[in-house]
Amino acid sequence: MAGGGALAAVALSFAAVPSLAVERRAAAMTEEESSAPPREGSGWLSSWLPAWCPTSAVQLKEAEEKILKCIKSPYHKQYVFISNGNKIWTLTFSQNLSHKTPLVLLHGFGGGVGLWALNFEDLCENRTVYAFDFLGFGRSSRPQFETDAEVAENQFVESIEEWRHKIGLNRMILLGHNLGGFLAAAYSLKYPSRVKHLILVEPWGFPERPSSAEQERPIPIWIKALGAVLSPFNPLAGLRIAGPFGLSLVQRIRPDFKRKYSSMFDDDTVTEYIYHCNVQSPSGETAFKNMTVPYGWAKRPMLQRIAHMHQDIPITVIYGARSCIDGNSGTTIQSLRPNSFVKTMAILGAGHYVYADQPEDFNQKIKEICNSVD
Repeated sequence: MAGGGALAAVALSFAAVPSLAVERRAAAMTEEESSAPPREGSGWLSSWLPAWCPTSAVQLKEAEEKILKCIKSPYHKQYVFISNGNKIWTLTFSQNLSHKTPLVLLHGFGGGVGLWALNFEDLCENRTVYAFDFLGFGRSSRPQFETDAEVAENQFVESIEEWRHKIGLNRMILLGHNLGGFLAAAYSLKYPSRVKHLILVEPWGFPERPSSAEQERPIPIWIKALGAVLSPFNPLAGLRIAGPFGLSLVQRIRPDFKRKYSSMFDDDTVTEYIYHCNVQSPSGETAFKNMTVPYGWAKRPMLQRIAHMHQDIPITVIYGARSCIDGNSGTTIQSLRPNSFVKTMAILGAGHYVYADQPEDFNQKIKEICNSVD
């Protein structure tokens, strides 16, 4: 599969469940979440789902807090308010080292700040580290995005820029995984003066969809048929339609997440967090769907544009040696930016979730990259 371009890497990329239909928003909110936008959708089905899906913004908050309790390093958590009444949920691990360029972590599709739990303490040893939930994901606001792929992408990019401005960062080392890699690159194209080094970890959305069947790896007929049936729906809608069975579905289909975080938790803490992240109102998920073509390829592939990125921005591309994602994008980026620094590295024993599969190796490599910056 090339750059997240196959069905299994997108529709199944996080909760690994089939898309079926419908969206919902839990009604229960604390005062802290009360300014979040209401759930999308209308009609009998969407009004019935809140009782069917055992989740709420409060339960997501509790699931995240359960993960973060294991973090020993001091940190600050806050909402950063941006335009249109939206807010970005943010964690800050500050070492008060103003001469060090801060590292900003951008999660992948369906993720959130909690999934960096194995990385925070190592990465914040000698510089400030920020992590935030993208607009439309995690505990950030879930507004309605435009259906046009370019406009939706720009909404994400502008929310990152507004966040940077409100936080007060001048320049940053920007690290993005999966969808976060794509949006980190899109941000760097538009705001090059704010990015000191771009780190792409298993990035989604870089290669074009092959123009002929011969170029693309064979896709079984049953997957093509399923894709045609499910194409009108969001990638993780099946998790919501599963209702009270959704959590056990995540636990059953993706037991690897429990194993990845077994050094921190011996229970289903992480899968519970993943579940509650992805059964809230799917605004970011809907935006992502509108940015794709069948089988998860990007409508606006980043390799078509990355040659226009300012040549002074160094890029490091990191892949898991066992990942199903094609690592050739790193080599292609090098060929498209011959006068710029581009380095590709693979982490042995790691799959797509490099930062959780081999956290020690991943953290060490990221620290080396950051130390090379300043």
